[in-house]
Amino acid sequence: MKKLFILILLCYCQIGFAQNKDVIAIQDLLSNQTKSWNNGNVESFMLGYLESDSLVFIGKNGPTYGYANTLANYKKGYPDTSHMGKLNFDIISIKSLNTDHYFVIGKWHLTRTVGNLNGVFTLLFRKTKDGWKIIADHSS
Repeated sequence: MKKLFILILLCYCQIGFAQNKDVIAIQDLLSNQTKSWNNGNVESFMLGYLESDSLVFIGKNGPTYGYANTLANYKKGYPDTSHMGKLNFDIISIKSLNTDHYFVIGKWHLTRTVGNLNGVFTLLFRKTKDGWKIIADHSS
């Protein structure tokens, strides 16, 4: 019985460690996105997204499909650093859906000379061979 308890405890600790490692990796990705955005680098910001036609971004104008279209929309909506401003994320929750997917809820804030913006977002992350990537983004 004692061996079974130790085995269960070890398994639980390993699962918890793997989830913590994944959460840290997702937090790091979001932090890198913030740094890239605040440096005026939309291309670097987009490295957090899956570079695929299956990427979906849902904003006030409805869904946009594909990495290239999402990048184009960011560049159109934020043509220069005055429009980009300084980004800040407030993460509300990061939840594991399974070993390869996480769901993130948060708030975004842009401090800008042309007028501040803010909203909320939900992100769906998938673990890929290149690490965690956003596969769906609903921001409003």
